[in-house]
Amino acid sequence: MIGEMEGSYYSIMASQAVPFPGKRALRTEVARLGAKAASTQVMRARLSIEAEVRRGYLDLLLTRERLMLLDQLEALWKQSAETARIRYEAGEGAQSDLLRSQLELNRLRQRRVALNAEERTRAQTLNRLSGRALDAPLPTTLRVRDLGVPEFGDAETATKDAFARSPELAQAHATVEQAGQQVALARRERLPDFTVSAGVMPRGGNFPPMWQANVGITLPIFSGRKQNRAVAESSANAEATTRAKEAVEQVLRLRVLERITALAALRDTVALFRSGILMQSAATAESTLTQYRVGRASFASVLEANTGIVRDEEDFLRTLVEAHRLAIAQAEVSLEPVASIAGGGLGSGGMPGAGSSPSTPARSTAPSGGTPGATPSPASSMSGM
Repeated sequence: MIGEMEGSYYSIMASQAVPFPGKRALRTEVARLGAKAASTQVMRARLSIEAEVRRGYLDLLLTRERLMLLDQLEALWKQSAETARIRYEAGEGAQSDLLRSQLELNRLRQRRVALNAEERTRAQTLNRLSGRALDAPLPTTLRVRDLGVPEFGDAETATKDAFARSPELAQAHATVEQAGQQVALARRERLPDFTVSAGVMPRGGNFPPMWQANVGITLPIFSGRKQNRAVAESSANAEATTRAKEAVEQVLRLRVLERITALAALRDTVALFRSGILMQSAATAESTLTQYRVGRASFASVLEANTGIVRDEEDFLRTLVEAHRLAIAQAEVSLEPVASIAGGGLGSGGMPGAGSSPSTPARSTAPSGGTPGATPSPASSMSGM
């Protein structure tokens, strides 16, 4: 209980810290820029999901066209097997030729099972990405060979587009702005804050309550050891974020130029296929089989020619797919490096069942299943299935 004396009382106080003018606005701006930098992750997720769907559709198209190539190779082998049978029954051919042709047909049946399973997996993956039932039918009307080679435009235009749409660069810009505001805030923190307080003091007896109001100020007595070091830290962080932004810009420029260079090489490769390789390969296969019928070519030559025509067709399709993967990576504004299209990057292998003879030369004419500038392709060579 409060006593009856005039000086007997209890007090109820409330206080509020008031930052020095400008501090609250700077803190608000730092928080806003932090949220802006975080929002770029949503942009990246959207671009990546769209790219994943487009790559999945390409994979499905390629798998279905590989099945059509398998049908083409099977027709070639049936024709070769029939020729080998006729020559063997006429006493002009070896039994090994007949057995080898039958072996290749059985290998084709074996590979067809694997390709059918791959097609189902591709369709299920695409259905999952598009929010459909996994087993929903997914018809396709496009064919890989009907796709043209995409265009990026000139390097300057493509680079400006990448700079405008890159989530990583947008995040870097927001981080640089945030770091600049943090430097200003750290300098502002040297200035004192204020404290405003008010209270009521009820007294005992019949005495009226007393009131109290205070205004205080915080003195930055540790400015030399604390605030100054905070300013130095914020300045160093601002310098680091600026350099990080410049690094992102350089990587974006590099990736755009890499994709333009790779696309030019793929475009030339497609032109070579369309202008000569495919026609020459088909003519070679037909001529070799004709010569085998009259005993002027060995069955090993037929084997090599049959393998070559379908392998060239598959490499042509893979080249087109790789060109479109570059376009997808460009639309995704991917920072992933472009896979090499030289050496191991071209001509990854042949069709399943298209066994080659020891004299078959190694081919290197079209891209493998790697994805330039984006996620590596899960599609493998048909001979490696």
